[in-house]
Amino acid sequence: MPLSIHVCPWWLARSLDNPIRRLIHSPDKILGGYIEPGQTVLDLGCGSGTFTIAMARMVGEAGRVIAVDVQEEMHQMVRQKAVEEGLACPITTHKSEPDGIGMSDNVDFALAFYMIHEVPDVDAFLMEVANLLKPSGRLLIAEPLIHVSESSFKKTVDAAQLAGLRPVSEPKIRFSRSMLFQPGNAVNSRKDLG
Repeated sequence: MPLSIHVCPWWLARSLDNPIRRLIHSPDKILGGYIEPGQTVLDLGCGSGTFTIAMARMVGEAGRVIAVDVQEEMHQMVRQKAVEEGLACPITTHKSEPDGIGMSDNVDFALAFYMIHEVPDVDAFLMEVANLLKPSGRLLIAEPLIHVSESSFKKTVDAAQLAGLRPVSEPKIRFSRSMLFQPGNAVNSRKDLG
């Protein structure tokens, strides 16, 4: 697949998965309050699997992780890590297309970490994610401060609201803009979170 200028190449993803990054963006700290054993969870734009592997530990043997990426090389890295870690939780890799995720599973939790700025049609993407969430499901979006302006992130939040997702909190994630969503009536602005 020819890479778009906006997609992080697979060979660069390896360099982003290192102990310093895991210290700054600890998957356990970021996700620990949102994922429970036995859940089905979705790692959108999974990259090399930093969050995928942590999610697999959190959901345990009775749970399921779906790792989604447009690049097959990312899936290969995730599968290799799962083998190296000896994980009992089933991790399914799913190759998405640039214009859509292409899934019908219902999930308890979805993570879009540092990837929405690479999506060509954010409105359609968030509509598709909203349709994948169970009624009690949650979506955590985090975007990098250095790549995504406050106004661009607000457009993402607005698109999520138009997709039927309601902002419920702004988790503190280092060097990031972030928002946690649930399905339901959207609020009019982030000021309504109070």
